[in-house]
Amino acid sequence: MAWQGRLETKEDLNGVYETPVRYTAGFAIGIIAIELIYPKMPGNVANATTYPFPVLYRKVTFDVERLFAGDAGLKDEILAAAKELENEGVRAIIGACGYFAYFQREVAEAVDVPVFLSSLCQLPLIKTAVSAKKKIAVFAASGENISDTVLQQVGTDMERLVVVDIGGFPEFHPIRYGETTLDNGALKKALCDAAADLLKREPEVGAILLECSDLPPYAKAIQAVTGLPVFDFNTMIDMVYHAVVQKTYYGYF
Repeated sequence: MAWQGRLETKEDLNGVYETPVRYTAGFAIGIIAIELIYPKMPGNVANATTYPFPVLYRKVTFDVERLFAGDAGLKDEILAAAKELENEGVRAIIGACGYFAYFQREVAEAVDVPVFLSSLCQLPLIKTAVSAKKKIAVFAASGENISDTVLQQVGTDMERLVVVDIGGFPEFHPIRYGETTLDNGALKKALCDAAADLLKREPEVGAILLECSDLPPYAKAIQAVTGLPVFDFNTMIDMVYHAVVQKTYYGYF
């Protein structure tokens, strides 16, 4: 794979460069996002101010409930969006919903750049990092759809998982059902209360994964309540970015 080189110094600008003809450049991360209309807070995967680097979006226009259920009829539109992003020169592809995991393997085989369609891709890593005596809580937008069926696409299963279904929270309805008004403070409180209640019921939980791409804005508050490591889409995207855009180190020794 031939990637355009990174320009590290002003002197690099004096070089001679050849690159595929595209109308834009410099987008390392491409994100497939569902067309849903609701307030997208900073931290949301679909809010570009979340990132300290540029991202490139491609829109898909199906009902999110179909994605929650893993509807095979969505595959062609998702594959087309991934290939469009690849053609625009992204170095990795993300899906802005955890349930894109249903299509992780098919998309990864269809393109030549790394694919991390779901925050759930982090589960094997988290299970490796956390003691086998500990459980991992998954805060999910549709808890009933967190199952071995979807998890096998990201190389894991339901073992050691505790699912917290936030999809039915009234405070989450504006996001799930596409409303124009979101009570951000009420949603934060509902999530923090759920996290505190979880630890009372399941004190052996050792880490939390936020499945939904709308939940990273609340990760810090959840961590403050629980004192646990909290993984989300943005912990994954940051890792992926630094893998595909390595940097030169400066300092002294």
